[in-house]
Amino acid sequence: MQQNIIHLVDICKDYNGTEALKNINLYIRKNEFLTLLGPSGCGKTTTLRIIGGFEEPTSGNLLFNGVKINDLPPYKRRVNTVFQKYALFPHLNVFENVAFGLKIKKVEKKTIEQKVRTILSLVNLAGFEQREIDSLSGGQQQRVAIARALVNEPEVLLLDEPLGALDLKLRQEMQIELKNMQQRLGITFVYVTHDQEEALSMSDTVVVMKDGTIQQIGTPIDIYNEPKNAFVADFIGESNIIDGVMLRDYLVRFAGLQFNCVDRGFAEMELVDVVIRPEDIQVVAEEESALKGEVKTVTFKGVHYEMLVDSTAFRWKIHSTVMAPVGAKVGLKILPDAIHFMKKVAIK
Repeated sequence: MQQNIIHLVDICKDYNGTEALKNINLYIRKNEFLTLLGPSGCGKTTTLRIIGGFEEPTSGNLLFNGVKINDLPPYKRRVNTVFQKYALFPHLNVFENVAFGLKIKKVEKKTIEQKVRTILSLVNLAGFEQREIDSLSGGQQQRVAIARALVNEPEVLLLDEPLGALDLKLRQEMQIELKNMQQRLGITFVYVTHDQEEALSMSDTVVVMKDGTIQQIGTPIDIYNEPKNAFVADFIGESNIIDGVMLRDYLVRFAGLQFNCVDRGFAEMELVDVVIRPEDIQVVAEEESALKGEVKTVTFKGVHYEMLVDSTAFRWKIHSTVMAPVGAKVGLKILPDAIHFMKKVAIK
């Protein structure tokens, strides 16, 4: 079982009467890649800054290996931060940037040389020691920033949207590189992003936030397949969300029809929200399904077509590699394990 390294206990943060964080309770485990995910203003960066020591909570406690560190300054924490704006020193070369923290700590020169070369090799920048910062690409600058943080051997690396300034292709490459780096190093990464794809592809654990609160914590697969509420379902990927009634275990009614499902434990005739991902709906011949509709729009998305299909009760969003033209009458096939449920809970 993984050891909990950071524990946020009832953390609140207030800015002049505005609640940025509301009773945040969260464990972060040793060697975990945990992502704080949510829209702008949800509190994810504030949470990261509290862990890093750049903000103090208004109330609540922050524990590191079981010890309260609310008042501990950033430089005394076993934590380093990589920001979206890498904050590299343009007048220093790559070696000098990475060595900066070690020199401040008055580490022996020979040790600095060894540590810097080792960490530059780890981030695939061996041979770049004398390069000027302005001569580097965005991805290379990002790796320098990470190397500068890692050379101090933190137990936890905090990353605040570090890929935000990169183009799409480079961002995708760096996602893979960051995850591989974290696994090689075996240290805890706490990552902040508003990008769902980043969160799902890189993380061991995803924490979805909204309005200063945690909406759901889980693995990427759990968050995607079993969202706890409509906000999570809509924010993590795209969803068809429709009113339904659980007739009994393994049987649900929505869109005026009954469907077999794989869920149980709801009360008979309980009202639910039914969640079906666009890629889980199969377009078939009209006579092959009781659920029928007319194709209203078709958009080519590169790897699939996105179609909007009107049935009598709902407009369905469908992602499929097979295209049905606008105006076509089609059947919609939904398998039991593609139907997910959320209890009817009002979203604040």
